[in-house]
Order: sequence, then structure tokens, then C-alpha cells
Amino acid sequence: MFDWLASLPPALIYVVVGLLVFTEDALFIGFVVPGETAAVVGGVLAHRGTVSVWGMAAVVVVAAIAGDSVGFEVGRHFGDRLLNVGPLRRHRTRIDDARGLIRRRGAEAVFLGRFVSFFRALMPPLAAISRIPYGRFLTFNALGGLVWGVGFTLLGYFAGAAYQRVEHTVGKVLAAVVALVVIVALVVWKIRRGRAEQD
Repeated sequence: MFDWLASLPPALIYVVVGLLVFTEDALFIGFVVPGETAAVVGGVLAHRGTVSVWGMAAVVVVAAIAGDSVGFEVGRHFGDRLLNVGPLRRHRTRIDDARGLIRRRGAEAVFLGRFVSFFRALMPPLAAISRIPYGRFLTFNALGGLVWGVGFTLLGYFAGAAYQRVEHTVGKVLAAVVALVVIVALVVWKIRRGRAEQD
């Protein structure tokens, strides 16, 4: 995914990352579409100077909030029928856990669910099914999207810095090892040559 995104023009990188984040929640398939991974990769590419880190963070935040809002509307429109869709039947326990979290924490569950990959896709429609008012949902959704979007983009940005430091260090170590091998080989060759001349 990283290599593919890195090969795209900068404007298209914003679009693809935004679509991955949006689709994760809007289409209720967060366990398939890697929105979180896309945010981190976007941050790494920002560190490399391919895109702007704050521009990428803004795209991720807006896509996350918009995706959740669409997911909320999907839940409001289809209701409990949505939970009987084929792939979701296999995740009945997780769905029940998410509903339990909504019962205990209300709209705060929307904020908390944003940081757990499977719950991130479940929370918007489940919030609608649980009849949380949209205004209250949007408040917690926006807070969660802001913290999550900026946080994971910056995580990718600083991971990119760490990666480059590690890559630079490994390069130096590798060069030192190669130099050592060459020196040892020259010393061994010189010793053998000296012995051959003595014989």
C-alpha cells in the first residue's frame, strides 16, 4: 500500500487517503478497508515531503467525520436490518459489545469507539439504531475524528522520521561491516602472500 500511494501524484494521494478513511465508516466495512493504515501512511508520506502534514491531517479528519455521518444515516435508514447482513452475522459478539458500550456510555461511546478498529465502523450506525440524537452524535464524532485524525497522521509523520533515522543508522553500520570485511580480507591476503613468498 505504501509503495502504491507513494507512486501517486500528491493531489491524488490526498484523494485516495481521504476515500479510504471515508469508506471505512460510511460503507460499514471498517474491518476490510484500512482507514487507520491510510492515515499513518499519509503521515509517513508527509514526512518525506510528498504532501503537507497539516493538509493530510485535515483531509483525514474531514473524511473521518463525513464517513461517520454517512454511517449514521445508513444506520438510521436501515435500522436493525443492517445487523443481519451476511458478513456481520459472524461478528455478533463484537456487535453486542459495541451496543453494550453505547448503553453504558451513550454518545461518549462514539468518541471511544473511534480508537478501536472494528468499533470505529460499527459505532455510527449503532448510534443511530440506539436513537442517539444526530447533534449529540456529531459533537462526539467530530471530537473523536479530530483527535484520531491528527493523532494517527502525526504518528505516521514521526514514524517516518524514526524510520529514516533507523535507515540512516543501518546504512552506516552496513558500510562499517563491509569496510571491516574488506580490511580483514586484505590482511589475510597479505599474510598468505608473505608466507607464499617465504616458501
